Amino acid sequence: MTATAPNDPELVRRAKGGDLAAFEELVTRHERRVYTLARRIVGNEHDAEDVTQETLISALRHLSEFREEANFGTWISRIATHAALKIIRKRKGLMIESLDVGLENEAFPHPEYIADWRESPEHLVQRHETARLIDDALNKLDEAHRLVFVLRDIEGLSVKETAEALGLSETNVKVRLLRARLQLREHLTRAFGDERKRVTPLQH
Repeated sequence: MTATAPNDPELVRRAKGGDLAAFEELVTRHERRVYTLARRIVGNEHDAEDVTQETLISALRHLSEFREEANFGTWISRIATHAALKIIRKRKGLMIESLDVGLENEAFPHPEYIADWRESPEHLVQRHETARLIDDALNKLDEAHRLVFVLRDIEGLSVKETAEALGLSETNVKVRLLRARLQLREHLTRAFGDERKRVTPLQH
């Protein structure tokens, strides 16, 4: 009879008791998710690897502070998000505060292919076969829009939490998110759109 693998809460309890093997199992389960999230925020593999390492070390150091009624995957993703944003802030010539600059002068994109998505972005990125398409589309966004989309639509932070993380106003988060969604929708709808609900755009 095959033994049932322990769930995350059980591994967390064992790891808190000093069982490093239990923590290593948690790392095995969540390391890829942490790396993928970091890669989407920082935009390159080298920084993503640094963020992943820092996240796992921080998780081990602060494991005693983790409230077990919460989801471990969500907790470690938040640690990764903060670590990735630290990398962004340290980049020469690029400050999070600069995301506000020029907001009123930007034009909204005019997509040529419009249709409702069959699934939400959060669900789509959980499917292995679509992750590459999502990442390719995200890489086409500028940093200001990519960060807002990743935190709000993929990680599920609220508008307020996203605004606080990026040092933006809630209004700017909403505007950036709308622009990011429009740009991504144009790229991804050809793969994920429901053809039956396609809308023909107005001709200019």
